[in-house]
Amino acid sequence: MNLLITRHDKIGDFVVTLPLFKAIKEQYPNTKITALVSKINFDFAKEIEFIDDVILFDKDNLKKTLVEIKEKNFDASISAYIDTALGKLLFKSGIKIRVAPATKIAQIFFTKRITQRRSKVEKTEWEYNLDLAKAIFPNIRLEFSRPLLITDSSFQATKKRVILHPGFGGSSDGNLSLDDYIKLARKAIETSYKVVFTFGPDDKSSKEYISSRLNLNEKQKIELFDSKMSLYEFTKYIASSELFISTSTGPMHLAGATNTKTISFFGDSLFASSKRWATISEEKKQNNFMLASDYSKDDYRKIENCLMDLLNA
Repeated sequence: MNLLITRHDKIGDFVVTLPLFKAIKEQYPNTKITALVSKINFDFAKEIEFIDDVILFDKDNLKKTLVEIKEKNFDASISAYIDTALGKLLFKSGIKIRVAPATKIAQIFFTKRITQRRSKVEKTEWEYNLDLAKAIFPNIRLEFSRPLLITDSSFQATKKRVILHPGFGGSSDGNLSLDDYIKLARKAIETSYKVVFTFGPDDKSSKEYISSRLNLNEKQKIELFDSKMSLYEFTKYIASSELFISTSTGPMHLAGATNTKTISFFGDSLFASSKRWATISEEKKQNNFMLASDYSKDDYRKIENCLMDLLNA
């Protein structure tokens, strides 16, 4: 089968779709799988061994994207997330079997609409995505080998590095304050671990704030790291570390995909909770906390205690 799988939104949303790719490739190895992804995930998707080909969802030139899809002569498509632009694109492409969740008005453009009721949060997002495989492969086992991503790290592997990633890109409901991230970093340097703050391209103000609050001695022990490398290289950097601390956004899911230990913060609503957005890692690797915007000192202390228990284990 020549199969197109689409997920054309953010980093974390794409990562939680990867179990769908991997389960199909592992159980039906003769299936050629192409990913249709947004620009931010395009180069990253090319590095993943169980994805055979990648097409850019070019929102500024969908005619070009349509031509490329048509040239591939796909037998079927599976879409983990849909909107009207994608629906029209796949409808015009002539793919005969088009699978999607039965959500939004865009579902009218698909031939197989799967009722999932994701708003009930009866399972994680990646499990909902994986379920879509049954529409084409009814006998598929909803399982895959872990870690999801295996990276040959170009970084010196160290189980003595703790990463704190305070940014959220506007996509997460629950997070610690920058001051509390600094408190965690100060506790971590009391151990033998190297402590690193990582920052994405939109985190300049957070980096400046944290830098201004650290004294000279702390700056010698706490590294401030701009992750200007590719998404795949950043994934390898995370994987070569012991622990990744962040809110529930894309980098957290990159950590989970490599089975790296995490301390993660989620919004206090069911939709934003770890019940839906937990990482793909083994549960024993996850330390998940739901945080209200006005979380308490007790909430922070639980997180700090968790950190120290992990580092002193």
